[in-house]
Amino acid sequence: MTTQKHLNILGCRGVPAQHGGFETFAERLALFLVERGWTVSVYCQVESGASGDAAPAPVEDEWRGVRRVLVSSRTSGPLQTVGFDWKCARDVRRRPGVDLVLGYNTAAFNIAQRLGGRRVVFNMDGIEWKRGKWTLPIKVWFFLNEVIAANIATRAIADHPEIIRHFSRRSRKRAVMIPYGSDLIEMADEAEIGRLGLQADRYFISIARVEPENSVLEMVRAFSREKRGMKYVVLGKLEDTNPYHRSLREAASGEVVYPGAIYDKSTVAALRFFCRAYLHGHQVGGTNPSLVEALGAGNAVIAHDNAFNRWTAGAGQLFFRDVEDCAHHIGELAGGAGRLDEARTAARARHRESFLWEDVLQAYERVLTF
Repeated sequence: MTTQKHLNILGCRGVPAQHGGFETFAERLALFLVERGWTVSVYCQVESGASGDAAPAPVEDEWRGVRRVLVSSRTSGPLQTVGFDWKCARDVRRRPGVDLVLGYNTAAFNIAQRLGGRRVVFNMDGIEWKRGKWTLPIKVWFFLNEVIAANIATRAIADHPEIIRHFSRRSRKRAVMIPYGSDLIEMADEAEIGRLGLQADRYFISIARVEPENSVLEMVRAFSREKRGMKYVVLGKLEDTNPYHRSLREAASGEVVYPGAIYDKSTVAALRFFCRAYLHGHQVGGTNPSLVEALGAGNAVIAHDNAFNRWTAGAGQLFFRDVEDCAHHIGELAGGAGRLDEARTAARARHRESFLWEDVLQAYERVLTF
C-alpha cells in the first residue's frame, strides 16, 4: 500500500461547483480530502478563444486549498468536452497520485494512463448508452467506452446496486458500491420562494433536464388533469425551438409554472424545503443526485417506477408507471396530510441510512487509499 496521498479528479467541469452532480461531488470530495492531508488537483474546463486559435496549455491556480488545472479547448459544443477530456488525460500522466475519472464517456483516452502503470479509479455513473436522446453512433461510442472503463479500471465505483449488477456483465473485476450524497436541508429562507410567487406547502416541484427520458411531459399531463389548488414548478431550461419543450407548454394547465433553470443554491434549497412533494421522472441512471437531494430535504416523493428509483427513494415513497398512476398519487398527496407525513418521515430516514456526505466521502477515501 502506498503512503502517497495525492488525487487527480477528471471528468467534471470543475470546481467550485456550478453545474451538475459530478461537479458538486468533486467539490465535496476535494475539500474533504484536503482537510485530511491530501493534495488534490481538479481538472477544470474553461472557455477558450476563437475556434481558429490554438488552445493554450493548461494553467494552474488554487481554490480553498485545491489545485485547479485550467484546461481550454479550441473546439465548441460536444466536441469541446471531448477535447477537454483528451487534454486532461494527456496532462495527468505527468502528475503523481491516483486518478479518479468521473464517468466513462471517454474512457478510451485513459488507456495510456493504465499502460503507464498509473492507478485509475472510475466512477461508472449511469448506463449512458441506453439514453434515448443519443443517436446510434453516440450510443455505440458510449457502449464501447463503458466496456473499456470496466476492464482498464484499477478500481471501479458504482453508485447503485443495479449499476453493480450491470458492471458484473462487463468485467470480472468487482466494483465497489458507494452512493451519491447530499446535505440535510433543515431550514431555508421562505422569502426565496415568495420572490417566485410561491407559498410554502402549496406547490409540487421537479428539478431535472427537460427531456423525454425524465418523464416531464407525463408528470405535467398528470398534474394538469384536474384543478389542484396548488402549483407544479418545473425547474429546467425550455427552448421554444425544441418540439418536446413546446409540447410541455401545450399540455400544461394554468397551475404549471416554468421558471427556467435556477442555479442559485439558496433558492434551490428553499424550493426543495418548502414544497408539498417532489416529482421525479427519471427512467434510467443510478443514484440520481436530484432524488437524493429531495430525500435530504425531507420531501415526499412521487417517482417513476423502476429499480433505480425504488432503491434510492425507499419503500416509503410513491411510484408511478403511467400518467394515470402519477395523477392518482398527486391527488393523494395534495388532498391529505396522513400519507404525506409518512412519506416525509421515510425520506429523512432513508437519507440518514445511505446518503450522508460524511459516510460517502469516507468510503471514497478508503477506496482511493490503496
